[in-house]
Amino acid sequence: MNKKTLFAAIQYPLPHHLISRLVGFLAQSRIGWLKNILIRQFIKTFKVDMEEAEQPNPKAYGSFNEFFTRPLKTGVRPLVALENSMACPVDGTVSQLGDIDYGRIFQAKGHSYSVLELLGGDVERAAPFMGGQFATIYLSPKDYHRIHMPVTGTLRQMVHVPGRLFSVNPATTENVDGLFARNERVVAIFDTEYGPMAMVLVGAMIVASIETVWSGQVTPLNRDVAVTHYTDKPQAITLEKGAELGRFKLGSTIVMLYGPEMVEFLDQFQAGSPTLMGEYFGQFLTESDKPESPSPEARTSETE
Repeated sequence: MNKKTLFAAIQYPLPHHLISRLVGFLAQSRIGWLKNILIRQFIKTFKVDMEEAEQPNPKAYGSFNEFFTRPLKTGVRPLVALENSMACPVDGTVSQLGDIDYGRIFQAKGHSYSVLELLGGDVERAAPFMGGQFATIYLSPKDYHRIHMPVTGTLRQMVHVPGRLFSVNPATTENVDGLFARNERVVAIFDTEYGPMAMVLVGAMIVASIETVWSGQVTPLNRDVAVTHYTDKPQAITLEKGAELGRFKLGSTIVMLYGPEMVEFLDQFQAGSPTLMGEYFGQFLTESDKPESPSPEARTSETE
């Protein structure tokens, strides 16, 4: 058994949520000497670039969580402004991206999971993404941990799906089948001018919570699947391209889903490619970009 397999195997019996709550308790501590030690050691261990932070002084943060979710200086992540372009939502590393084949998403060699499971088991919710595209991006500890909108969208539905909290680093991704559909997650479904978009915020070991800008902390407050509909609210929640969507308190992964013939990711992005929030990640297809369907006459002549 190699090290990666062993690392994944020892996670199965661990009390994921208890460990995460204990770490979360430390992360929100406002005891000066304790939070300063945690922040200083974290910066040293993971080589965090504090020059990009809006507040570069580590001691100025009231808690480790405040440091971890720190905002960046204005202008350090310019937003792609090309017409019909998709902005990368996070700093991180591409885990996988590509087509959703037969309702399944590729995770790593020998592993995949279904769109239906990922989105909480509702057939109607999953249907618009069948035959579409996905992109999975892993946020390492050193990365900026706020999630931003790839394109302007109006929130239709949010789903909290309870689950385990396996680590989501590459070693676990390669060895735990259906990892992202097993871990606790928050699913946000948006309507965009190009079609449906799902932003799935996947929790992980020692992730104390997931927050969204419209509802605050979402996990780990309850253990049942919870669905909130926003189309019947008095005021629509529309987030502009590049706007903050949410944040992780400690690192994790996002999975983006799009409908069929909706996007094309840039060829430069492959498994292992680094990403920066706001950069040019893909192109949304307009009607003129999509292949024309054969006319009824053409289809008839082809069969004669």
